[in-house]
Amino acid sequence: MNFKKENILIVDDDIHVLELLKRHLQSMQYYTFKAVSVKEALSILKSNRIDLLITDIKMPDVDGFELMKYVSEHYPSMPILVISGYVSAKEALEMGKSGVIDYLVKPFTKDELKTSVSKSLSGPSQQHPREVTTTAYNFRELVGNSPALNQIKEIIHRVKDIKATVLIQGESGTGKELIARAVHYNGKFSRKPFIAVNCGAIPEDLLEAELFGYEKGAFTGANDTREGFFQAAEGGTIFLDEIGNASPKVQNSLLRVLQEKEVQKVGSQKSTKIDIRVIAATNSNLANAIKQGKFRQDLYYRLSVVEIMAPPLRERTEDIAPLAKLFLQKYAMEYKDRSMTIGSDTLEILERYNWPGNIRELENCIQRAVIMSDGEIGPKQLPDMFKFQINFPKDGIKSLAEKEKEYIQQVLDLVENNKTKAAEILGIDRKTLRAKVG
Repeated sequence: MNFKKENILIVDDDIHVLELLKRHLQSMQYYTFKAVSVKEALSILKSNRIDLLITDIKMPDVDGFELMKYVSEHYPSMPILVISGYVSAKEALEMGKSGVIDYLVKPFTKDELKTSVSKSLSGPSQQHPREVTTTAYNFRELVGNSPALNQIKEIIHRVKDIKATVLIQGESGTGKELIARAVHYNGKFSRKPFIAVNCGAIPEDLLEAELFGYEKGAFTGANDTREGFFQAAEGGTIFLDEIGNASPKVQNSLLRVLQEKEVQKVGSQKSTKIDIRVIAATNSNLANAIKQGKFRQDLYYRLSVVEIMAPPLRERTEDIAPLAKLFLQKYAMEYKDRSMTIGSDTLEILERYNWPGNIRELENCIQRAVIMSDGEIGPKQLPDMFKFQINFPKDGIKSLAEKEKEYIQQVLDLVENNKTKAAEILGIDRKTLRAKVG
């Protein structure tokens, strides 16, 4: 799916409405940002180009009217679409003063939303948004030209120069860290640090100290004061892989960091302001983890201002050949000190395989094939499980009595129909054997 050129910011403290709007708008091919509060919405507005604001009116702390007033003066060309459970005459007057193009009363249908969005975007105050081009950036590490990969590249264009949090989800081996690096190194913060942290590889009791640093004497073995990964990433990007493995205590600390933009070392009473971008990744189902009480829902929504889904390799088969050739070039030069080729019949086998281990499995496969080959990579260098298999039809499901009778007959055949011997092997008497054989 190719996104349209408009960016839409949705603001609502009801996360269910927020997710519903996001799904509807993405199905219409609009790119969405989402915020659960006015404070979060302002942060997104200041750091990204937004073409339409969709906001609720009644929200805690600061309501939607304050946001509309702010937008009408700071971004006078931005159209506003209001969604609300009920709109009074006074509120309608206030909305008119704030430049609201249209409003929807909850509940509304997807078609009603589509009509209102189109009306708002085509309103007299709307400027022509800039086109997004994918040719000016460096994506050497993101190999392929499938629709799924091109969609990821388009999202990267939109977030590379802002510090909104990004959540990358996908199976193991789908290249989530490569996507995170592409966000960082294609943007204006590329000269700043990129710090990658595997939350699943650090013992739970040490993770908080590693992330946020610690004071001397904070715990046994803390012989010096030390900065954490967050402090090391100042001005740049911290990539938190396997975020689903973070303990409840670390999740609480992360939530505070994202809300307050400050960190507190273990053993310290003092907080320090930080300026970094957080990109998190997970191969686990966070929705299930939230239901099971293992992951904080509010932290999930803080992390997923922008979401990127890394597709499994089986859903981007057109990228298998260029990826295989890239890995072939890499390992041929490393192991053989020369270039090598791969046959078209071999590529067909690779494209047919399901790749449960995704890109990482493909790389390992090519690496092994290079080692085992003296020339062109052919089917001979591939493991048998990659090659065509004959799936013989299975016998129909039989009853337990039928299976028992078959087994008894096998035993009788084995002992040349000696019923005494067969009964002894089966652990039954001759009378029972006769009854079962019939």
